[in-house]
Amino acid sequence: MDVFNVLIQNSSLHGMPTWYKATTLLLFAFILSLVLSSFFILVTQGPDMTIRFGY
Repeated sequence: MDVFNVLIQNSSLHGMPTWYKATTLLLFAFILSLVLSSFFILVTQGPDMTIRFGY
């Protein structure tokens, strides 16, 4: 928990309302989980996928 407090104090979130900090951290956690789950799906299902680029 101390790490989060130090990160918030050294970022632009310092001095913002608590609800704003919570919303920002929740959005960051959501984007991070989306990226990690997409990476996991790509690694596990990648050889079986056919990805076409173009029209």
